Amino acid sequence: MQIRVRSFHTVVEEKRLEAGRAPDAPLRKVGAVAVIENPYAGRYVDDLKPLIAASAELGRELAALAVRAMEPYAAESYGKGGIVGTAGEQEHANAVLTTTFADPLRKAIGGGSAWISSFTKRAAPGTPIDVPMAYKDALYVRSHYDGMTIMLPDSPQPDEIAVIVCLANRGRLNARVGGLARADAKGQDGLS
Repeated sequence: MQIRVRSFHTVVEEKRLEAGRAPDAPLRKVGAVAVIENPYAGRYVDDLKPLIAASAELGRELAALAVRAMEPYAAESYGKGGIVGTAGEQEHANAVLTTTFADPLRKAIGGGSAWISSFTKRAAPGTPIDVPMAYKDALYVRSHYDGMTIMLPDSPQPDEIAVIVCLANRGRLNARVGGLARADAKGQDGLS
């Protein structure tokens, strides 16, 4: 199976001030989106493995797009998400977002031992989605619990899937709720 892409989108948000305080480095969040044709729209298919296997190339393309948009910063946090159009099933978006899709993202950002937070849903064009993000090497780093809202006015159409990768260059501005500090994270088990 080859995934057919209708469009690519990049969203960049950069915060330079929070609660009247300027950080040492701005918080840049990037969302890279591919709107793809859903090969299973309108019908039930038992075996989703062909879509899972085909998602590796899409993962490489979205990772490259996100990394370019993140420049000059390196990614510290990541997340993924998907909105499947109304003629599909939520499971179709999940099939695209497995480890097969995610491993090229880890490679593109120079590693990441933590599980990649994700969220999927079935919805009409223009529906926003909040993509959760966490520190790439250790989920217990609370300063990096964050997210990015993505909305495309014309996507996904009923027979499409909007596939999303989000990156951030740092934790939240003014983070101060405790927990494991990024500097203390070992990153060996993906948790701490």
